[in-house]
Amino acid sequence: MCDKNETLELLMKRKSMRVYEEREVPAPIKKQILEASLRAATAGNMTLYTVIDVTKQSLKDMLAVTCDHQPFIASAPLVLIYCADYRRWIQAFRQVEEEVRHPSYGDFMLAASDAVIAAQTAVTAADALGLGTCYIGDILENYEKHRELLHLPDYVVPVAMVVGGYPTLQQKERRQTSRFASEDIVHENRYDLEKSDRMMEMLEEKEDWKEDLQGHLRSFCARKWNCAFSEEMSRSVKAMLDAWVNAQ
Repeated sequence: MCDKNETLELLMKRKSMRVYEEREVPAPIKKQILEASLRAATAGNMTLYTVIDVTKQSLKDMLAVTCDHQPFIASAPLVLIYCADYRRWIQAFRQVEEEVRHPSYGDFMLAASDAVIAAQTAVTAADALGLGTCYIGDILENYEKHRELLHLPDYVVPVAMVVGGYPTLQQKERRQTSRFASEDIVHENRYDLEKSDRMMEMLEEKEDWKEDLQGHLRSFCARKWNCAFSEEMSRSVKAMLDAWVNAQ
């Protein structure tokens, strides 16, 4: 039997937290989170991202609206936006080479992966320091507005947003949501269609779903798939990619 491991315990206990105490995150704590984030794995040690630390209340208020109307964003002491960023490297390459190709789809994916890995490292660091955090996927919506709000130049796009603070007691004690079993999600050596085709059974095994599987699935589809924010996210990401590959 394995000995207890603090890091694994931290990861296994993690949950999204959306209500915070009315106290700031001290500057030294925020610095620790950001410095830990910068130690995350990064392609070729290039650090293909920029972190925007949102401290202005008016900007938080606006993001609470543009990110699918989520008021708790405005009250979060910690708001970090991770942007895929190839601008620094393109500027440097052009200092030493006459011909430098424009970033394309693969470069976007690499930079976006860098940004998300760094964001997750920030989340783990924040949890370790006693904070609670929540990802805001809706930063992928309203690309044009977010580009304007954050003054983003070419080859810089927002791909991940983390908000956090010291969680209230209710948030700490709130039940952790379930996840799928590793036996269903981990496939060995190849994609296993039989495991994938177990999706309905996988859902039925969830505590919150088994009493009314079809009703819950129908409601979930309406809220998370056949919905306006999902369509806007797809439109926005296409606009983001078009701007990335067409920039000069």
